[in-house]
Amino acid sequence: MAALKPSTLRIGNRYRASRLKGPYDALIVGSGIGGLTTAALLSDLGWKVAVFEQHYTAGGYTHSYERNGYEWDVGVHYIGDMGTDTMSRRFMDYLSGGKLDWAPMDPEYDRFFIGDKVFNAVAGKAEFRANLLKDFPQEAAAIDRYLELLSEVGKAMRLHTMGRLLSPTQLKFAQPVLSRLLPKTFQRTTLEVLSELTQNRDLIAVLTGQWGDNGLPPSRSSFIIHAMIARHYMFGGFYPVGGSWKIADTIIPKIQAAGGEVFTYAKVKEILVEGGKARGLLMDDGTRIESKVVISCAGVMNTFEKLLPKPVVQKAGYDQYLKKVTQSCAHLGIYAGLKGTPEELGLPKTNFWIYPSNDYDHDLQRFFNDKNAPMPVVYISFPSAKDPDYARRHPGTSTIEIVAPAPYEWFEPWKNTVWGKRGEDYDALKNAMGERLMEALYEKLPQLRGKVDYYEVSTPLSTEYFNAYDRGELYGIDHDPQRFSQNWLTPKTKIPGLYLTGQDILSCGVVGAMMGGVLTALTVGGFKMLPVLKDVMKGNIRPVGPRLTTGGAVAES
Repeated sequence: MAALKPSTLRIGNRYRASRLKGPYDALIVGSGIGGLTTAALLSDLGWKVAVFEQHYTAGGYTHSYERNGYEWDVGVHYIGDMGTDTMSRRFMDYLSGGKLDWAPMDPEYDRFFIGDKVFNAVAGKAEFRANLLKDFPQEAAAIDRYLELLSEVGKAMRLHTMGRLLSPTQLKFAQPVLSRLLPKTFQRTTLEVLSELTQNRDLIAVLTGQWGDNGLPPSRSSFIIHAMIARHYMFGGFYPVGGSWKIADTIIPKIQAAGGEVFTYAKVKEILVEGGKARGLLMDDGTRIESKVVISCAGVMNTFEKLLPKPVVQKAGYDQYLKKVTQSCAHLGIYAGLKGTPEELGLPKTNFWIYPSNDYDHDLQRFFNDKNAPMPVVYISFPSAKDPDYARRHPGTSTIEIVAPAPYEWFEPWKNTVWGKRGEDYDALKNAMGERLMEALYEKLPQLRGKVDYYEVSTPLSTEYFNAYDRGELYGIDHDPQRFSQNWLTPKTKIPGLYLTGQDILSCGVVGAMMGGVLTALTVGGFKMLPVLKDVMKGNIRPVGPRLTTGGAVAES
């Protein structure tokens, strides 16, 4: 493999204290889709918002990077709900000013290799059902009941989501009522629910074949997150035309139009709390930036363990709250570049999920106990095949991405080493894992052997370094049943002036984090946000223009 070179694909404005143009109505830590969504919606109220991103490019897990003439996304392998007139698509169109297009994947958008059997997830509710019945003709009752449960969760999620608009104290008192109104599946694991529908282990394995999209196997994941993901992809997968970096690239102008900015290389040292209220940010270079509104898109672990003074966290009780949630799984990644177009190489617009057996929980635990055991799941994505614009940007080439779970503990001994210079032992472990992932690719697509021009391997330490997640977690906090009952996981914190946004508020994934950003904007902007939401509901897209008002003010609640 060639020596690593810096990426040339960067968006956002590099931070310098001299480039600040305050005062700002709100300060946001982190430029993930949740932070950008909150910033963009507040900007439409005329708020001047500054977003601070520690990485060299904005976008969080939606960013892309280039190396050696190839381009890869790091987290947006596919998104659902973009092919029809859904609420998710309306928000995406609104935030991007209608400048972001979506390309559909193949109708069989996910392929599951389970042991020696092969199954497909097919786009379309009727098509999805018919395909399952073809493979499991004796399971019609279970399949139909499963689809009913997905619908029940979808309807109940509206109530659950509205509950997130309450303050932690309000939600604490409302929770008993919500628990009675919400279906019992909200307190159960995916495996518990599905095991009551069928005893067919292959059918359960197919229905949960996308468990990697939330990072927890069926025995540990909440049925809520399983149902949300299944519904999300019910009508297929889609990919942003131009690459995943276009998501942030099309949202940022809305923030800048109101006088705000998205700064990169902008490391926040501390969220300032004075007189019991959030008052601004202290940057790593010593610069103090004041604002009455501070919003963290850095994840709850980073926010309460790293960015806030310990006495403040303890007084509000967040040190105890954090004990009730766990960080999600870390992962290994392969970023491969090939000479030849996707058509020439026979690359599909279908994701591959490769499992050694239908016992996902057993296989995962076996691998975490012994790194030489078969990998519990290998996910393969073909971004250059999904993106119709890729050939224009990088003619005559193709890219592949491969992902597999891996515990952070395997790489923790090199935690304090420098990226790109972690030593021979680290490289040996990383490269051995990378070779195994490449073999999984060649097993399914043997025509690619000898065609790979370049590839590099990422580990949980790579995620920690580039995305500032302390243990390389991909999905923030785990989506187990307990997570969804936490009253404190709301946009409004117990610290006046401090708010949360992103995937820890509602759920993981691009759309989940985006909707978390919507909830935060609603909480901060209050009734003034209603005209904006009305535009979204009607499918209206406001043109990016001059600032609408002279400044923002926090809605009292």
